Amino acid sequence: MRFLGNVMATIIGIFIFFMLFFFGIVLIGALFGGESEGVEIKKNSVIELDLKNISNDYAGKYKDPWMDVFSEKKNIGLTDIVNAIAVAKTDSDIKGISILNQDSELGLAQSKELREALNDFKKSGKFVMAYANNYTQRDYYLNSVANTIYLNPAGDLDFKGLSTEIMFFKDFQEKSGVKMEVIRHGKYKSAVEPFLENKMSDANREQTTALLNSVWSSVLADISESRHISTSRLNEIATGLLARTPEMAKANKLIDIVAYEDVYHDAIKKAMKVAGDEDYNKVSITDYAQKVATTSIISDSDNQIAVIYAQGEIQSGEGDVNVIGEVSMRRSLQEARKNKDIKAIVLRVDSPGGSALTSDLIWREIELTKKIKPVVVSMGNYAASGGYYIACNANTIFAERNTITGSIGVFGVLPNLSQLTTKIGINTEQVMTNENANYSPFVPLNEKFKAVTLEGIEKVYKTFVTHVAEGRKMTFAQVDSIAQGRVWTGTEAKRIGLVDKIGNLNDALKEAATLAKIKDYSTQNFPVYEKDFSDIFSKFPFAKSKEDLIKGELGEENYFILQQIKKIQMQKGIQARMPFEISIH
Repeated sequence: MRFLGNVMATIIGIFIFFMLFFFGIVLIGALFGGESEGVEIKKNSVIELDLKNISNDYAGKYKDPWMDVFSEKKNIGLTDIVNAIAVAKTDSDIKGISILNQDSELGLAQSKELREALNDFKKSGKFVMAYANNYTQRDYYLNSVANTIYLNPAGDLDFKGLSTEIMFFKDFQEKSGVKMEVIRHGKYKSAVEPFLENKMSDANREQTTALLNSVWSSVLADISESRHISTSRLNEIATGLLARTPEMAKANKLIDIVAYEDVYHDAIKKAMKVAGDEDYNKVSITDYAQKVATTSIISDSDNQIAVIYAQGEIQSGEGDVNVIGEVSMRRSLQEARKNKDIKAIVLRVDSPGGSALTSDLIWREIELTKKIKPVVVSMGNYAASGGYYIACNANTIFAERNTITGSIGVFGVLPNLSQLTTKIGINTEQVMTNENANYSPFVPLNEKFKAVTLEGIEKVYKTFVTHVAEGRKMTFAQVDSIAQGRVWTGTEAKRIGLVDKIGNLNDALKEAATLAKIKDYSTQNFPVYEKDFSDIFSKFPFAKSKEDLIKGELGEENYFILQQIKKIQMQKGIQARMPFEISIH
């Protein structure tokens, strides 16, 4: 036994030695080989706008420096990219921006904010050029801001309008015996409609049609302005698929030049007066943004505005860059409230909703904060359901025209397997001390239990609508008439009073400064996430091998479906959640 013990002790000792050695090497490399300090911005350079690793507005900060050391990606978010472009506008070393084979995961509201930054950059007289082998509809929306747009002769351009498709499971439930018991308030709360019907309700079709038309109108308006093509003509092109080939796209003025990539680079050389046999200087947008973030001084003012990023689904716990956690959000609001240098707060919301209870706790913290300092909301791609819940009591609410918001409604879903167990010959028996001691998915839903659950749904809905009414200075009836779970775009939300102004994050910052009565200010980003040591391991490839293996076997689309199923399984308690997810390609 002693021999085995010695062997095990030796093995463990060797393991610990190699782990410490490995972490030591990585730490030394991270501390002394930092990327931002090593980036050299040469004179006469072009920024390459590669956004493949940019999806969030905020890339996150961590209280434990180890989390930054072991981060897979640079801590760069879209906000950093937009700030970097603003600096590049007046940077004499930067001559232009190249959007090359853009493959972006940004949502439409984020793309619009980036388009506005690029438009402002062009005012300096510097160029923005774009090239792609193929343009998806989403990527073309961003690329259309360029002065000159190139397309590969063998490529194509996807420009056909927007659509959505919804699956319905009523018959499947009846045939399989797996039923989802739905309890809801809001005639537009279509997140649960697939479990109740075999086709789209009139109310759901009405809101979905209005939503798509409003988003499409916003997209067309921006493309029309950049390309000098009327929106009616753009609709004709989309309806007739008149831009499906490079030649057709050029004939209809959606692009400028059909050529291979080498011709594109030659054109950049010519614009920069670089000899044809030489290469021009390039710097990636992430490197440039990192350099700007670590070296630029936007303002030396003692006045600060806190920018608190609420992005992802709303859940309990600490949260992270992809999850709005109650703990980190409340802590951030409290810190900003108590910090005397912070004069105002901008809450940047990009969320389809989530837990109603957590939404209410964050709402309460904002209510307390607003009594001391002004709070302004800037809506990103989404601020729907729970996302709107945490925004509704701000002093001023900004949204982009194509922000998706509203969805003021709540629902609950209870899985019921009683028909399935009956079909396959399984019987269950319950023993309880009291009549309503337990809900079992293996027996038909008890009407009394259903009534009690509906009572809870109604209570949450009433609270939600009351908060909105008080925050927006409307009556309960006025909010109820535009609530019922219906989803609106930013344009529509402003018209009906759910939003105050159309604008981006920078507009919200200016409003916050005005409310705080300050002229000069710097910004401080929140949350600073408090993660323990175990979270470090999730940053390594070997910790993600299971996810990568599943994704590789199932493919991206099937893996996405699996993730949606997992999200449904994690939904506990009453939900204030957007009725569907929208992905525009």
